[in-house]
Amino acid sequence: MPSFQGMRPARSPEKLGLTAVDRRRLERALRQAREARHFRRLLAIKLIAEGRGPGEAAHLAALSRPAVYFWLKRYLRERTPSALVDAPRSGRPRAAPRLSFERLRKVVRTRPEKVGWASHGWTVPLLRTHLQRQGFEVSPRMLRRRLHEAGLAWKRPRYVYATAAPYPGQKKGALFAV
Repeated sequence: MPSFQGMRPARSPEKLGLTAVDRRRLERALRQAREARHFRRLLAIKLIAEGRGPGEAAHLAALSRPAVYFWLKRYLRERTPSALVDAPRSGRPRAAPRLSFERLRKVVRTRPEKVGWASHGWTVPLLRTHLQRQGFEVSPRMLRRRLHEAGLAWKRPRYVYATAAPYPGQKKGALFAV
């Protein structure tokens, strides 16, 4: 563990405005935290409330020092552990948003031979090529994910022979007495 000797002394929790009530509130929130990010932020602020320096708190909570200052400022402004929770984010925009589940189901229900392909069943590469020709740019991974989200399953065709093998025992290696 690195030594924190030689670092400038931390401002006391009282000078920062952190009280015993804040420490108890943070301890209670730490016991109830379910997300790792929220837990680490709570831990860093609690360590500062106990008198540790921001650098040491950042190290022990696995955060960067600027992040500790950011979350400390937010906590001091709102005085609630929920201020340290991540805000909801919209996330990355959906790829191929026009490719709806209904449209995908409609394409999968049609036989590939009827739309000009020399195949009896859809495969992901064939379906991807077909969709690209219709103007939908999708990756194989995203197409598999969309098929799964749409509740569509695909299995390899199983070959069924028209007649049974005449001597199955010989093919399996069994010995027959003549």
